[in-house]
Amino acid sequence: MNIISLKEYKTQIKTLLLIGGPLIVNNLSIAGIAFADAVMAGSIGARELAAVAVGSSFWFVGFLFCLGVLMALSPIVARHFGAGNYALIGRYMRQGIYLGVILSIPILLLGQFAAAPLLEYFGIDPEFREMTVGYVNAVTFGAPAIFVFLALRFMTEGIGYLRPIIYTSLFSLICNVFLNYVLMFGHFGFPALGAVGCGYASAITMWIIMFFLIWFVVRNKYYQQFDLFSRAAPLRFDVFREIIFLGVPIAITITAEAGLFSAITILMGTRGTDIAAAHQIAINFASTTFMIPLSLSGATTVLVGQLIGAGKLREAQYSGWLGILFCTCFMVISAIFLFIFRDSIVDLYTDDVDVMGIAAGLLLMAAIFQIADGIQIGAAGALRGYKDTAMPMAINIFAFWVIGFPLAYLAAVTYKAPPKYIWAALVLALTLGAILLTWRYLAVSKKNNY
Repeated sequence: MNIISLKEYKTQIKTLLLIGGPLIVNNLSIAGIAFADAVMAGSIGARELAAVAVGSSFWFVGFLFCLGVLMALSPIVARHFGAGNYALIGRYMRQGIYLGVILSIPILLLGQFAAAPLLEYFGIDPEFREMTVGYVNAVTFGAPAIFVFLALRFMTEGIGYLRPIIYTSLFSLICNVFLNYVLMFGHFGFPALGAVGCGYASAITMWIIMFFLIWFVVRNKYYQQFDLFSRAAPLRFDVFREIIFLGVPIAITITAEAGLFSAITILMGTRGTDIAAAHQIAINFASTTFMIPLSLSGATTVLVGQLIGAGKLREAQYSGWLGILFCTCFMVISAIFLFIFRDSIVDLYTDDVDVMGIAAGLLLMAAIFQIADGIQIGAAGALRGYKDTAMPMAINIFAFWVIGFPLAYLAAVTYKAPPKYIWAALVLALTLGAILLTWRYLAVSKKNNY
């Protein structure tokens, strides 16, 4: 194997950070919205916090699957950008928008008509179940807007032009917090809707940022070279097939992990308000810190894809390892921070003594699984740059649903074990996923470098 020079390493680090920086801002803003939702709901009461926790997890599974399908646009566009095929970028973006609208229809219908019977079937505590259904009904009205937004976002991510992502993410955070203030607590003449108001605030924000990003892309001269909106293109099923063929395994991969977290949230919802609220605190903070390696993973996908498109296979291999290293290093720091300051973190969310005790224990478990989480998300991002998605899908299904979920179910339902034992299943699943995905990247990158 040829070793790349120190200068090339520095160039790759600079590029990774230039792409990753705006994505970090974007993902931290998304996490900031979830953090604000949790804190503002918790300030009303444990029932509201539990309703937002379970309701957001319920909606998030479908949202993440559709996000994963559309995420295929990022490596596809990155390769065409690296190869200089600019005219094709507009074609893929337009078809991505059509696909986003189509994907939103079942999400919208399920949110409106299936939430109540499913949450009852899952055995969610009646104390906050009706409130949870109201949240899901409200938030799913934003589905068409957020999926159109994501098609535009992954296009601009693939070309490495990330200024609009910074603008929209910061704007969405400000907008969502303001609308929470108005609709959850009842200001400026609006009724106080509590957890349901939180759902409406999120949905309205989705529509606002969609229109904002469309406006920015249409007006910015940089995008003119990509032939984005020059004509109303018909549906192209060959492009649909390519996006879906690459995107569905990505969707299953990320939904397998996030779906396990959501499933465990629902399992916690069967154990009572205090446990559900404590779980939401721990998962909310762990999700916030996860946004940085998630961003670096996305940047790794773009960088690897652009280098492969330009025919620089050796550099692409090293950039993948660099992304994995950066993700892992950050999560080591995050784990140490969580271990030391977990009690102070809990104080930010609630003053309920029972909830605080449970949450502090769960944050200790979160500190343990953070390192494995960083490794696996970095490896997954590098593999997406190679357009390798089928094997990572199989790995995640095995780690999270063949191993992780049965153990979590046994702990939560069969043995009624303390919450930390339920989270131990997450630790095992993430560790297994990290080992297998790293092995897969080693094999794929070597094969494509010769």
